[in-house]
Amino acid sequence: MLLCMGCQWVPFAEVVSLLTVAAVAWEAGKPLVIEEVDVAPPQAMEVRVKILFTSLCHTDVYFWEAKGQTPLFPRIFGHEAGGIVESVGQGVTDLEPGDHVLPVFTGECKECAHCKSEESNMCDLLRINTDRGVMLNDGKTRFSIDGKPIYHFVGTSTFSEYTVIHVGCLAKINPAAPLDKVCLLSCGISTGLGAALNVAKPKPGSTVAIFGLGAVGLAAAEGARIAGASRIIGVDLNSNRYDQAKKFGVTEFVNPKDHKKPVQEVLAEMTGGGVDRSIECTGSVSAMISAFECVHDGWGVAVLVGVPNKDDAFKTHPMNLLNERTLKGTFFGNYKPRSDLPSVVEKYMNKEIELEKFITHEVPFSEINKAFDYMLEGHSLRCIIRMDASP
Repeated sequence: MLLCMGCQWVPFAEVVSLLTVAAVAWEAGKPLVIEEVDVAPPQAMEVRVKILFTSLCHTDVYFWEAKGQTPLFPRIFGHEAGGIVESVGQGVTDLEPGDHVLPVFTGECKECAHCKSEESNMCDLLRINTDRGVMLNDGKTRFSIDGKPIYHFVGTSTFSEYTVIHVGCLAKINPAAPLDKVCLLSCGISTGLGAALNVAKPKPGSTVAIFGLGAVGLAAAEGARIAGASRIIGVDLNSNRYDQAKKFGVTEFVNPKDHKKPVQEVLAEMTGGGVDRSIECTGSVSAMISAFECVHDGWGVAVLVGVPNKDDAFKTHPMNLLNERTLKGTFFGNYKPRSDLPSVVEKYMNKEIELEKFITHEVPFSEINKAFDYMLEGHSLRCIIRMDASP
């Protein structure tokens, strides 16, 4: 088997380490440093990918800040991206050099019970692991500086011109799709869209409440709009988000701070007993409870997307369930990365999904820390980071 190395084709055994440029997080909360990093060849069932565009997700910021988690540094963050396969390891048969791919923080081995189930996307082998900083194959990193290991993040580490990823965490997509747009589908936007389209499944003419109007919540609103919901009520503690949310189909807005009664009661009054569907995208347990208790009895469905703190507990009266309300959770919008993401990309290509309106900023890789500033200041939905390198 031959592999592409620049303009030459070389056999498996001749694939060697590359010296590349990466943004390394040396300490929690400190600016990333652009460094020259050695990237080892892909091992069995691994692929080395040239990243062309990546974006910053709040999950990167959360683990970079290391608040409430076990810190693991030095590390290369990044997991929303688009790139091109540079070389493949032994056993990889469904990808080859030149393929356009989206790295995904969770995977699809296609062999475990979850992957074989039509109802689940929670792969036993490749489910997200935020603590692991090494590759599954041998428990080692593929990044190093002067022989010192640099740890991976959620199996992707896309803040590097080249990265090594398990084949099960790569979705092969239409090469005509613009990577600077569809890279957004590798995490947050697909999570929100799928929460609406695959899990909540609002009917045409229905009423949907979206809790949290960040990028994921706005993607959920977009999904509700695509599904034909007639009323999409945004719920957020920041009233300034309403104007932007209108672009994504939000028709009404509620700020819980503006009311003396619980927001679930406000929504029930607005909608004659409750909304048909609700989607929670904040990670706040109080918002989760409100999202569940605001849906209509008999048929209402609440979907939880946000990730709570580890010590949080969800509490509601059992009668809320006995009165035929349904509570669901979702992971990555119930999309199977390898099987489903290519079709989501096609929805964008067919103009069924708009991605441009999620992009609020764009910076070159050398200015990646600006992307963190924009998000921390609350000014950014998604910032595209250009690697500034030709394929």
